[in-house]
Amino acid sequence: MPAVTDAFPIARLKTRAEFLACAQAPSTAKGAVVVQARPRGDAQPLVRAGFTATKRIGGAVERNRAKRRMREAARLLLPAFGKPGVDYVFIARGGVTSRPWDRLLDDVKTALLRLAADRESPEAPGPRPSSTDRTP
Repeated sequence: MPAVTDAFPIARLKTRAEFLACAQAPSTAKGAVVVQARPRGDAQPLVRAGFTATKRIGGAVERNRAKRRMREAARLLLPAFGKPGVDYVFIARGGVTSRPWDRLLDDVKTALLRLAADRESPEAPGPRPSSTDRTP
């Protein structure tokens, strides 16, 4: 488990527009969480995070518990695995409230690493011509 450091400030996403912007970004699902990551494109060394849980998770008490657990996991892991200049949205999936803490941390860590790897990988080449597009 990495040590908590204050490498960069972490702020909260609060408006619907910020959440909707992240919804268009790449995401990855791992275990009990879905993590969306959207590079902002500004020069601020700031990581912003938002948390959401739908009514499918359960009543208000369970949704709040799910968001609290995800907030704590993000507080522990974003300094080590988050990228400055990126907005993250953590979405609770079924079982997030009953998942063992170590497994939830592993889910969040794996999702953050996968998103970072996807961002750093080179772009795939354009579509290849089909057999009907070739000239004789």
